[in-house]
Amino acid sequence: VIEHALTRTVTETDNVLATTLSLNPAALHLDHASALDSEFKRPLMNSMFTLSLLVGITVHETTHGTTVANLGFKDVAFPAPVFAGDTISARTTVASSRRSKSRPSQGVVEFKHEAFNQRGALVAACTR
Repeated sequence: VIEHALTRTVTETDNVLATTLSLNPAALHLDHASALDSEFKRPLMNSMFTLSLLVGITVHETTHGTTVANLGFKDVAFPAPVFAGDTISARTTVASSRRSKSRPSQGVVEFKHEAFNQRGALVAACTR
């Protein structure tokens, strides 16, 4: 288990940039007035930004300089919301590893990544 050293406080700017760059027009991410009518009462961070941040936090201590390809994601979940001002930390567990069938000199490692907010609530998880 790796408790990653990097953490990041997410900002409204992060949310606006990620949401508009990905062409996601959801008012729940961009419109403060609309968000007031939601159960959250404020804009949610874009979940794809949260997923990207989770993986980014883990790279330095898991795959930096060794990855040939990212083979995919599964079991992606967002069990709790992320808001501007939250500080995200991450933990990685090696779920499995094996030799590559197509590239015998290389291996395939499967990671379970988890992201937490400053209160310790699980906010995102995935296997890759």
